[in-house]
Amino acid sequence: MPASPIPPPARPSPPGAAGPGAADLAARLADRDVLRALGAEPIVGLGAGRALLMQLAHPGVARGVAEHSDFADRPLARLFGTLDFLLIVSFGTPEEVARIAAKVRGVHTSVRGDGYSGDDPGLQLWVNATLIDSALYLHERLGRPGRPSPEQAEEYYRQARIVAEVLGCPPEAQPPDLASFRAYMAETAASLEVGDDARKVAAAVLYPKRLRALGPGLAVFRVVTAALLPEPLREQYGLPWSPRHRRAAGLVLGAAALGHRLTPGPLRRPPQPLL
Repeated sequence: MPASPIPPPARPSPPGAAGPGAADLAARLADRDVLRALGAEPIVGLGAGRALLMQLAHPGVARGVAEHSDFADRPLARLFGTLDFLLIVSFGTPEEVARIAAKVRGVHTSVRGDGYSGDDPGLQLWVNATLIDSALYLHERLGRPGRPSPEQAEEYYRQARIVAEVLGCPPEAQPPDLASFRAYMAETAASLEVGDDARKVAAAVLYPKRLRALGPGLAVFRVVTAALLPEPLREQYGLPWSPRHRRAAGLVLGAAALGHRLTPGPLRRPPQPLL
């Protein structure tokens, strides 16, 4: 059973009302240097499965995705759509961010059902929180040397809140600092219980029927995702985790950490126009 109840969804904003104003958005987007520096590191990509399965462990997110997404039929399109959004918010101009924010918020107004809404700031907060937490976790676990200092981690969190703000979750609805954020993550994660909707979507992501040609790569994706997930969630999803899986994950993550250490920063990070 969950350790503590998940708060009920917040009251959705009226259609078109979510998100910061143009002037406020432009001012906030002028301050993204640490977000860009840490977000451009390839090791962050290893946490994609971790973040997604943590998101789905929230019943409101799981129901919304299960009832309104086409992950099973178009897994790559959904992946690239998410990457487009994150990269544009991190690296795009204020005009580009405003356009994709309006598009995403427009889609979210139609995502609603029993116990969830795409306009719910609480769900927007949780989705972005898993991305922030996974990025910091990967940098802290694999990023030596160059691991973010406490000051850099604090600043990364402060700047990364813009992602949820663009979706419609105002800054005052988000934890004000990194310590408060980590407390929020611990409390929320302890309250989660993986349900049938989450397992259904997770299976479509981890074992996509339309991507069987990518079998070896998907096997690596699965073992890395299992390794990075918090243990209680890994067990609730029923992900295999034998000594063989642990050894495979250790090899992959060890190789990623070694590559990160040996490759000069300018060669690791794609140029901003490409991103």
